[in-house]
Amino acid sequence: MFTWYSRLDGTEKRTLYACFGGWAVDALDTQLYSFLIPTLIAAWHMTRAEAGLLGTSALISSAAGGWLAGILCDRIGRVRVMKLAIAWFVGFTVLSGFCNSFGELLGARILSGIGFGGEWAAGSVLMGEIIRPEYRGKAVGTVQSAYAIGYALAALMSSALFATLPDATAWRWMFWLGAAPALFVFLALRGVPEPQVFLSAKRARALTGEANVSPFMIFHPRFLRVTVLTSLLALGVQAGGFSIIIWLPTFLKTARDISTVAVGYHMFVLTVGSFAGYISAAYFCDAVGRRRNFVLFALLNWLAIPAFLYLPQAAGLMYALDFVLGFAALGIYSALGPYFTELFPSSIRGNGQGFSYNFGRGVGAFFPTVVGILSGGGLLPLRDAMGMTAVSAYLFVFLAISLLPETKGRDLNEVPDGGLDQTDDEPVRFRNLAQVRD
Repeated sequence: MFTWYSRLDGTEKRTLYACFGGWAVDALDTQLYSFLIPTLIAAWHMTRAEAGLLGTSALISSAAGGWLAGILCDRIGRVRVMKLAIAWFVGFTVLSGFCNSFGELLGARILSGIGFGGEWAAGSVLMGEIIRPEYRGKAVGTVQSAYAIGYALAALMSSALFATLPDATAWRWMFWLGAAPALFVFLALRGVPEPQVFLSAKRARALTGEANVSPFMIFHPRFLRVTVLTSLLALGVQAGGFSIIIWLPTFLKTARDISTVAVGYHMFVLTVGSFAGYISAAYFCDAVGRRRNFVLFALLNWLAIPAFLYLPQAAGLMYALDFVLGFAALGIYSALGPYFTELFPSSIRGNGQGFSYNFGRGVGAFFPTVVGILSGGGLLPLRDAMGMTAVSAYLFVFLAISLLPETKGRDLNEVPDGGLDQTDDEPVRFRNLAQVRD
């Protein structure tokens, strides 16, 4: 099953290790807040809408951070930006543990979001460019499974800390310990070079006076269709996940009447399911193609989400549904990285991926707030609000996939600065970006 891994060269393996660690830290930092919502609501007397805003604010700022990081990736390099992004979000995660009010934590989470949005943008394009085409889906999807490791660490930390420390102290240690794994990432990144396809394309553009491409080139008519559709795809994937995952601990604790410690166990099972989903999607997207993979997982979410929310809560069934929900809602992420890498040309690849993924993250971040408003204002029970917003989000996935081309096996070296021919979906060659503008 993993024979492809043994065929990777040293550079490919070092890149995989570094990005795996970076995305695990990203996931740990992102997910730990969901475990703290009930505690912070009680400690600071927040409303559900305010609690949703704390989660949403970091996701919105990550959209800006991801686009900025993508632009910088195309200018100063993928590895350098990834290091800067990790240092940034880890620093503000530590700061979050020292906050004493809703306003302070809101500011810290907004600043933290800038960093973890940038980390995905840099790591995704780095992996996509270094890993060879035949293993790109598997490798990037395997790295995406690091999110499951981060989620599992967050769940275990939550159960352990809230079982041994007072709630008023435990939530602070959640933030502080969440920054610790970043040391591994910095050590791993020391041996990772900039991708050769990026360096070669940058040198070629420099010879024609196009070394630094405008950040708005992704909105040029030649590329706008791909930018819009990848943004909608990212929106559907992430809005669906956010609507469920961010509110899941609160749903289990209030609607299912489960203790904080037991919630951690359920989230751990969900995380195991997400790991299986990430790996499965990584293989599916190389086996059946990127587009079919998204369709399969979107359909599975339409089945898994209502089942999780409305079926009887017998203990054994709940754990089985935890696994299936994690498999579907998070496994669908795996194909985003390789698909976006293959859709954008080299000169705007970091920019395009950073914008599209984080547009989806930023706009999708409003979906948890909608859940909070609908359920907190008495309009709907929490389960109905979660189900309605999550299921509707996957309509964006179907829309985008119906209009985007298949890119399985695309060689990134073939067209460093070209575009996609929207009539036959084959790469088009340009000597430089001046021809695109003409």
